[in-house]
Amino acid sequence: MDLNLRDLRYFEIAAEAESLGRAAETIARSQPALTKAIRRLEATVGGPLFEKAGRGVKLTPVGLVLLDEARQLRVSADEALRHVADFSQGLAGRVRIGSGTVSVGALLPRLCRLLLQQAPQAQVNIEVGASFQLLELLRGKQLDLVVGLLPPEKDPDFVRHTIAIDDVVVAARSSHPVFKSRRISLETLLEYPWVLPTPEAASRQWLDAAFTSRGLPPPNVQVEANSIPLLPQLIAGTNLLSFVSRHTIATERSARLREVKPSLLMLRRELGVSARSGGYLSPVARRLLALLQQEVPGLMTGALD
Repeated sequence: MDLNLRDLRYFEIAAEAESLGRAAETIARSQPALTKAIRRLEATVGGPLFEKAGRGVKLTPVGLVLLDEARQLRVSADEALRHVADFSQGLAGRVRIGSGTVSVGALLPRLCRLLLQQAPQAQVNIEVGASFQLLELLRGKQLDLVVGLLPPEKDPDFVRHTIAIDDVVVAARSSHPVFKSRRISLETLLEYPWVLPTPEAASRQWLDAAFTSRGLPPPNVQVEANSIPLLPQLIAGTNLLSFVSRHTIATERSARLREVKPSLLMLRRELGVSARSGGYLSPVARRLLALLQQEVPGLMTGALD
């Protein structure tokens, strides 16, 4: 089967535009030229890719399958071209790194400075977000490395490089009424509203399970945030409880936060760098990984969300 990558790209654009006319304008080609490209693909796959839909077009079932495959082929082709270019440029090249918000301020500035000292022509793209979201981007080949929470050991899609251990505990502002309790139990913690990350976050799932496994309801979540670094700010001025890193409590300015003790709920988690299992890492990405492992482990402790 002979597939032309340019024809596939034109097909992708037409599928996204749902109009051959608009697609032709996007690629700066005539509509007949675009139609010929699609006809070549149809001849190759043995079926129609589009059907009329009002003034535009929509994908046929065959077209839907081809669109998914075309996107994967394009990503693979882009990665192959990056591979060749990196070999020709040595340590020059681009690395795409995913990072938690805290890491951007606490770790990545120094890390980038060290990298550029060793590879002056390197280009670094940084995607900031929650670890579970970044790992999905890594799985989809949209990132090269993710700095943050490590995926489960049993996940075959990732290679894990552990750099630090962090504990997540229940916390509140220093003047929270919970600290006036003579005895703090899990039931005591359920008397107060909470601010927590979204249900997709691993720490949220662990916390909910910790309560339900003891026959208790999960916490009453009054505020939900998809930004973990936002949690300390939200509890510092309210009577909400939260579940945050001990490092965050220790570094929060003016000692505004305090761990709720005894530590009835503590999640110990591994922090480090994740890469795709069997995935290609450019020379500059390998250099960045080496820096993370060898040069800055001290900064990693508690600096990842």
